Amino acid sequence: MEPKEFGNITADQLREYMRLHGEEDYLLVDVRKPHEYEKGHIPGAYLLPVGELSARLSELPLDRDIIFY
Repeated sequence: MEPKEFGNITADQLREYMRLHGEEDYLLVDVRKPHEYEKGHIPGAYLLPVGELSARLSELPLDRDIIFY
């Protein structure tokens, strides 16, 4: 499946997107290291460190928007 869109958004744009969409519509993926995630993350975010991303892509859903941060 090809991505619908790819680009950058601001924190304000993300907040607006999250306000307008239900959690079932998207997956928020935190690509930082586990110790950074543990210090604080956006509620509901899924931890997938950038170094593991290519090996774990199959874990990501194809039926929702995916937002990486």
